[in-house]
Amino acid sequence: MTGLTTAQAQARLTADGANELPRTKRRSPARIAAEVLREPMLALLLGGGLLYLIVGDLTEGLVLFAFASFSTAVTIVQEARTERVLEGLRDLSAPRALVVRDGMRVRIAGRDVVSGDLLVLDQGDRVAADAVLLETEDLQADESLLTGESLPVRKSVAASAALPEAVPGGEDLPFVYSGSMIARGSGVARVIATGARTRLGGIGRLLADLDTEPPRLRRETSAIVRLCAIGGLAIAAIVVIGYGVTRGDWIAALLAGIAIGMSLLPEEFPVVLTVFLAMGAWRIGQVGVLTRRAAAIETLGSATTLCVDKTGTLTENRMALVELWHPEDGARTLRDTAALPAPFQRLLRHAILASATTPVDPMEIALHAAATDLPVEPLTPALLHAYGLRPDLFAMANLWRDAERGLIVTAKGAPEAIAALCRLEGPAAAQMTAAVNAMAARGIRVLGVALAATDDPVPAATQRDYAFSLLGLVGLADPLRPSVPAAIAECRSAGIAVVMITGDHLATARAIATQAGIAPGGILSGPELQALDDDQLRARLAGVTVFARVQPEQKLRIVTALKARGDIVAMTGDGINDAPSLKAAHIGIAMGKRGTDVAREAAAIVLLDDDFASIVAAVRLGRRIYDNIRKAMEFIFAVHVPVAGLALLPLAFGQPLLLGPIHIALIEMIIDPVCALVFEAERAEATIMARPPRARDARLFTWRMIAWSVFQGGLAFAVVATIWFGARALGYPPDAVRTATFYALIAQIVALIFTNRAFDASLIHALWGENRVLRYILVGIAATLGVIIAVPPLRRLLHFAAIDAGAMAAALGSGVVLLCALAALKKLGRQRPRRDRYNPQVRARALRH
Repeated sequence: MTGLTTAQAQARLTADGANELPRTKRRSPARIAAEVLREPMLALLLGGGLLYLIVGDLTEGLVLFAFASFSTAVTIVQEARTERVLEGLRDLSAPRALVVRDGMRVRIAGRDVVSGDLLVLDQGDRVAADAVLLETEDLQADESLLTGESLPVRKSVAASAALPEAVPGGEDLPFVYSGSMIARGSGVARVIATGARTRLGGIGRLLADLDTEPPRLRRETSAIVRLCAIGGLAIAAIVVIGYGVTRGDWIAALLAGIAIGMSLLPEEFPVVLTVFLAMGAWRIGQVGVLTRRAAAIETLGSATTLCVDKTGTLTENRMALVELWHPEDGARTLRDTAALPAPFQRLLRHAILASATTPVDPMEIALHAAATDLPVEPLTPALLHAYGLRPDLFAMANLWRDAERGLIVTAKGAPEAIAALCRLEGPAAAQMTAAVNAMAARGIRVLGVALAATDDPVPAATQRDYAFSLLGLVGLADPLRPSVPAAIAECRSAGIAVVMITGDHLATARAIATQAGIAPGGILSGPELQALDDDQLRARLAGVTVFARVQPEQKLRIVTALKARGDIVAMTGDGINDAPSLKAAHIGIAMGKRGTDVAREAAAIVLLDDDFASIVAAVRLGRRIYDNIRKAMEFIFAVHVPVAGLALLPLAFGQPLLLGPIHIALIEMIIDPVCALVFEAERAEATIMARPPRARDARLFTWRMIAWSVFQGGLAFAVVATIWFGARALGYPPDAVRTATFYALIAQIVALIFTNRAFDASLIHALWGENRVLRYILVGIAATLGVIIAVPPLRRLLHFAAIDAGAMAAALGSGVVLLCALAALKKLGRQRPRRDRYNPQVRARALRH
């Protein structure tokens, strides 16, 4: 074979382009920053900071600018990392290659490989392009990056000119694919596709065309913040105009407008979302989960369906010896390292002798590892000759010189090939076939082992020339991770349906699903899925728990169909073949240790320890974060009502301002850390993993939640307004009235904190529930209030006055009144679970899965 000439190769390179994935225009950090700055939430952060600087509150302004800078920097870093997804694919798609040009073997850059080139393949090579095999010698390829299968697949030359469909995976197909690795043997192949036209390039196109879905919480919060900001600024403008027209004091009118605007501007919303998700990413990192997009944590807490890849996710992505079968002693499952009976020791010893002395095949590595773990006698013979796999006989054999037994030949391979070497017939063949079928039904890969004796040191022409006798069968499997069954059980209890999507065989997928505890259900194969249109696929999803022999683009179809059905989809995976579906899912979860860079970059969450059980911890944290965001948002709505009310109340009665910008800024310095730190640190509700996920259309800001929050705030305003009216009626001077009213307002804020700490109505839990941050905040509030009232310059700055003990007790005691009243109302039916919207069909579907 002479291959292409240099001129032909150059012409095709010019016509088809380089053998690499197309380069998309990468966004610069400046462009990403410009896109981030257009976000309404970030704009409000910056606007709030600017407003505080205008009124002279440098501290609050700088704090908000710091939050804005932090959010911008994190987003820029994360967005820049996602730009590297296609770069990772491009590195894999263009390794160096050995080709035949002008009748000579030359090594060239992978990007210079063209269609029609002859690739020379050897063990350890990464294939540079999709190609059809012309010659093979015991060739096996690791295509796990494309198929997810844990074992290399055997390759052979096409038996006829009519080629089968070029699909990765499956034994004895005549194709090799770009990005795959030659695990054993050698061969020559003609290139049929390069660059974006390869199977790997197809995955790259899918990634380039997919847009990550923006989190619902972020969209919803942006909308409510925008509405609140518009409404607050409109009210502030009306107050300025009305005050100025009726009283003629436009300076005072401007100050009143600024105070009203500050009291209504909901800058805490974006702060809460930024801090909660950033802290959530830190907390989730403590359980071995890296969050690449913090908003995905919240979405994970609402997931309804978890699509899991088998290899490397449910299983350990390694082969292990799990079962031995002897013709006379039957099957023995290897559950421990107890001493093996002699027949099984002999079987395992000769299975190792039939393997490569330096194993690279995963099954042979597993056999050698078993000899290390189990008490098998050491092997000492000398190898004289090795017989490789042949297209007509899928078995390999080794000729050994043994000090005790002389010359022996050990063989290992496909059960049917070993049966042919041993010339099994009748009952013996039926017995072996039954054992093979029983093991295969449990997802076990089966190899036969045989032994022959010879007196001739000269190797025979083929393995068939020896008189073999059957020693037995060895069964190998990719073992299930020990933590998986319990994790899947907890997912089901939390209302999350678990389905398996794998490129592996149906029998193997069914066996692993059963071991993992995935509920029995239908199995849909890749070819069956291919025959369905999108509507038919959505109809078939009900009751299907396992998808097997699935191609990468089909994984994407499954995820898309689940999303179209209304599910919130989390998808786990570790290979390049998983990257499109990881990116398309609401939450993509990649394996950190075994996962490819492409999978990790496409995913929103990475399991650092590859522990499937970490997903459950992430779900728990996601739900806790969402609950705490709800608590904080309810508090924010509630607390702004009395603040705004006190800013407006004096104006309605023709009185001077009670709260100026400096007072509201001081209040905000209490509210902000409470929202950002206290509620974030709240423990999870006791029933957090016993309830189903939220309904897809459940909103964070429901009218019922807003009404309850406004009611709390209205009641707080009524209490503090009573203090204001009472102090004035008792003849207190204006500064003393302001002092009593301000301290009463702080007491109401503390009462609202305790009320919104938990969804239940337990006053004991509200007061004594564990929250170290809350204790620090309360101490800080008490110390600040004490210093203000005790230091005359601070009192003058705030226009406060010293008040008697009775007035102070009434002001602070008003918070206790509000707390008890709200606790009683919660007991009458305003508990959170009745306000949440859950989907009962989700729980029923999860229990079936």
